[in-house]
Amino acid sequence: MIRRFWASTRGNFALATAIAMVPLMLVVAGAVDVAGTSDDAAQLQNSLDAAGLAVGTKYQPTMSAGDVRQLGLTFFSANLSVADAGEYSGSVGAFQAAASGDPSGYTISLSSSISRAAFISGAPAWQATRSASVEVKPGAQACVLALDPHVGSAVNLQGSTNVAMNGCVIAANSDAADAIDRGGSALLSAACVSTVGSTSGIMPPNATLSCDAPLENQYASFDPLANVTPPAYGMCQSMPNGKTVTLSPGTYCDKTWSGKITLNPGVYILRNVTIKPGGNGILTGQGVTIFLMEGSQLYINANEQVNLSPPTSGPYAGITIFQAKANSAALTINGGSGSVVSGFIYAPDAAISYAGNSDMNAQGNCLRLVGNTVGMTGNSAVKSDCAAELGNREMYAGRMITLAK
Repeated sequence: MIRRFWASTRGNFALATAIAMVPLMLVVAGAVDVAGTSDDAAQLQNSLDAAGLAVGTKYQPTMSAGDVRQLGLTFFSANLSVADAGEYSGSVGAFQAAASGDPSGYTISLSSSISRAAFISGAPAWQATRSASVEVKPGAQACVLALDPHVGSAVNLQGSTNVAMNGCVIAANSDAADAIDRGGSALLSAACVSTVGSTSGIMPPNATLSCDAPLENQYASFDPLANVTPPAYGMCQSMPNGKTVTLSPGTYCDKTWSGKITLNPGVYILRNVTIKPGGNGILTGQGVTIFLMEGSQLYINANEQVNLSPPTSGPYAGITIFQAKANSAALTINGGSGSVVSGFIYAPDAAISYAGNSDMNAQGNCLRLVGNTVGMTGNSAVKSDCAAELGNREMYAGRMITLAK
């Protein structure tokens, strides 16, 4: 019978067909694998892109590498469909998300891979690897920024305030309905106001904005000094006696500064120190950075005078007052007539109260206020462009997020 099969034309054709079907089946199996892997890769890319854009809206420079990865993983998993969740669960271990850059721009990078079992049992699995890159760039130049994410009146302009910030933006990261609040007879002129939430009282004739209308429901602004690390403590310096003193840079501990105080240029580290000049007191220092550590507090009353400016070079260029994170002591600068303050006034976890006394006909000072909340009274004119005086430090309102690839 076998001989007849080999001798048969039909037998030869069947054998030839069976042999020919092997590569054909391999081609079909490969096509199935390629199509399936292509679908997987498309879903993977879409999920990475969506996760990157979402991370860009929430990213803050203070986040750790682990925080960024976890945030990315949360959004990535949420963007996988319910039907695909089980299939894609094996790729989660390969997921990566990281952030790099500086306040002038950050890049969010994500990647992951998918493995699909081959159509033919025992054949190697097919794998797709994809990545996404999102660019997060700051918005317009800002002069005032309140960092609290929820409180009402995060930026508060009340009373007879007259604030001129032409070319500069006032920003608040609060999502409250009155995140930026103007009331009473307060007057405001600025390039714009920008907030995650909404504004109250920001309308003509009391508020004049170059952008015509407040920018509401915006992305949060970056903390411009989030990456600044205070210097190490030195040996506690002794305070000179008397009501008129001149101090040299260094570390000072457990004192109250009062009277007429002159600071020589340099860096001052204060540990549990209260600066409160008292009636007719004066605090003056050019080219200085004051670090308020361990509950230290600055309180300049209305009958006192303050005249401070920051260094223009070095690691703390542009920073005049830096209040440590977790130090919630209110920072008050209500200096009397003739007071002049420039540079960054920074208190990320505290309320800043600032009463300017600038000549409203002048260009104003290179002042940047960054606090948990910011309240402004008095007359203040603030320059919008003074990078040289601030050691090239910049501060921005909002952010722009784009998918790079």
